[in-house]
Amino acid sequence: MAGVLARDIRKTFGDTHAVDGISLTVADGEFMVLLGPSGCGKTTLLRIICGLEQQTSGDLMIGGQLVNEMPPRARGVAMMFQSYGLYPHYTVRKNIAFPLRTTRVPSDVIDKKVQWASQLLGIDHLLDRRPRQLSGGERQRVALARALVREPTALLLDEPLSNLDAKLRASARQDIKQFQQRIGVTTIYVTHDQVEAMGMGDRIAVIDHGRIRQLGTPAEIYDDPADMFVATFVGAPPMNLITNNSGYLGFRPENFLPKEMIDDGEFTEFSFRVDRSEYLGAERIVYGTIDGVESKQLITAKLPPAHVPEESIRPGEWHPYAVRNHALRRFDKDGKRVSRH
Repeated sequence: MAGVLARDIRKTFGDTHAVDGISLTVADGEFMVLLGPSGCGKTTLLRIICGLEQQTSGDLMIGGQLVNEMPPRARGVAMMFQSYGLYPHYTVRKNIAFPLRTTRVPSDVIDKKVQWASQLLGIDHLLDRRPRQLSGGERQRVALARALVREPTALLLDEPLSNLDAKLRASARQDIKQFQQRIGVTTIYVTHDQVEAMGMGDRIAVIDHGRIRQLGTPAEIYDDPADMFVATFVGAPPMNLITNNSGYLGFRPENFLPKEMIDDGEFTEFSFRVDRSEYLGAERIVYGTIDGVESKQLITAKLPPAHVPEESIRPGEWHPYAVRNHALRRFDKDGKRVSRH
């Protein structure tokens, strides 16, 4: 296994700066998530690490070795793509073995490694089937086994769960995280899905327009966003933002409560006009606007339905809501965080 170091990596396509000076250190055995919207540069950065793209400038080191000029195969990393790229006419066994056969690994060694990888991912009973006979989750595991069979120094995953339905995605997240912890391989995982990022990453690099906006643990990213982009990109519903004299005031929907539900600590009160609410079983989402705010931006509250007074969510009426002061976040006019607790 090996750590990955990117130092001031830049990649331009004509006048477009796909990666704009990213520096990133991924520790040996760490699970790093690159999170951002489509087109932000996260996949380009992953392809540079793999060697499928050549950076315009900057240095890349894997396991302490400079790999700027190394071809993909010599870097010792494995990459799994969104499409999986399985060969339909090959059995699962041959698909997993393919990268070993291309490097002329002896047959007996290939058999042992295929058995090891397939057992690790619970697909050893599928070795004689073809991809068309597998479910989406099974195909995903085959692609992962094919990446692992090379025993890579680092594993690069580019949105590997995007082809799965919601239920399979949840179980696949658990599977990937568990096997990564078991074998300790350095992993860099690209996604635009904040749930995947928050649930899987040891740390998250939030990327926008080719730059890292914030790097930290899931708790740091969520609780202490560095700027308004991070604040609104991470979180569902996103952080509420209202204008004030010096910039913006932000607070998470779960911290915006009917005043009567706040019984301790200092708080800031707002007059909240409820437009509508959604009952989602484990939570109730309430939508409305705040009195005295210049813009009529939609404000949301995320409430525990079992404890919400019915009179505080009546649509078309103004209600006293509040946020505990320790949960407020302040941003300047440029969207940068100006104070932290």
